Amino acid sequence: MAPLEVLMVGTGEYTTGFVGGGASKSDKKVGVVGLTLFDLRRRGKVGKLGMVGVSGNKFPAIREHLNKNISEAYNGLDVSFDEWPKEGKRDPDAYKAAIDALPKGSAITIFTPDTTHYPIALYAIERGIHVLVTKPAVKQLEDHQKLFEEARKNNVFVYVEHHKRFDPAYADARFRAQKLGDFNYFYSYMSQPKSQLETFKAWAGVDSDISYYLNSHHIDINESMVPEWKPVKVSASGAKGIATDLGCDPSTEDTITLLVDWVKKDDSNKRATGVYTAGWAAPQKAGVHSNQYFHYMASKGEIRVNQAKRGYDVTDDEGGLLWYNPFYMKYAPDEEGNFAGQTGYGYISFEKFVDAVNALNAGKVTLDQLDERPIPTLKNTIATTAILEAGRRSLDENRPIEIVEENGKWSLK
Repeated sequence: MAPLEVLMVGTGEYTTGFVGGGASKSDKKVGVVGLTLFDLRRRGKVGKLGMVGVSGNKFPAIREHLNKNISEAYNGLDVSFDEWPKEGKRDPDAYKAAIDALPKGSAITIFTPDTTHYPIALYAIERGIHVLVTKPAVKQLEDHQKLFEEARKNNVFVYVEHHKRFDPAYADARFRAQKLGDFNYFYSYMSQPKSQLETFKAWAGVDSDISYYLNSHHIDINESMVPEWKPVKVSASGAKGIATDLGCDPSTEDTITLLVDWVKKDDSNKRATGVYTAGWAAPQKAGVHSNQYFHYMASKGEIRVNQAKRGYDVTDDEGGLLWYNPFYMKYAPDEEGNFAGQTGYGYISFEKFVDAVNALNAGKVTLDQLDERPIPTLKNTIATTAILEAGRRSLDENRPIEIVEENGKWSLK
């Protein structure tokens, strides 16, 4: 069997680390998607790679950026890829031609604005192409369920890139939570600095919000910890003022908090509370790019995880005190000069997807068997999408939103 072909849809910060004409100012200066796939190709797990954006004029600068910051940094790592559209052309629908060029059974990664996830994923699924999509999978519950139905119909694997599931501390916490009795309370906080409002100004508050972008992480973790529970009501609150002062759309919230009621599936008298807060208006020089922690309480114990500082800090004259996160993506090369970040949970998230697709294509595993694993498949993330859309509607309609699940069909009211 030929190595898996993969098309990267989206050429921005997460895929290439290239933003606004140069390397990103965040902790993803050389990206995640491209670097990981280039290394997986070196290891023989994937083969031909492609990349598609809207404007072909960006690719010369992207190639120069990748050559300088990846190939030269990691022992001449091959960073070649096919491109769509070609230089001199601009085409918002270029992903269609790029997907059409893939053999059936190939895969795509989607790292584009939230509103584009659904049409791109659906186009690929209908053509027998496996899909890895960044979180949130989609913005609407109805679209999530439609993708699930089409994926089953076409026997393709759709995986939501909730990489926090593979953070060692979070994964261990999920395991230990199973022995702590009934879920009772979950509180989470995640934030990023105001510089992200500059990076995402084109869509912030217009196409999506900070809850979809960051709350999605911890809501998914909570969902994965309590599969025997389901959310039934969401009330949302949003703070404004900082983003709008920075020139973002007037509707942009700085911080969003969701209050969620959970009920045990086999005993409706048992209820739990989830509180999820996300913001992108943290101080510019807070020392950490992403503040992230949660508190889980159950009938027989509790868990607290703080993954912001991780006990590792570096101080220099230019940046001051900084807390790095090599547990997510480790960019330091090994003793031979090769990329050595294969143990980072950002890398592992992609490798899990590639391994699953290769096993499915080889007939070694079924979609049902993949859904039984604690990985973020469409089936295993539907409650997260329900909560996120309900939160957005609660903000827009200024009322609590109920989540209804009957015989596997989900809806909001």
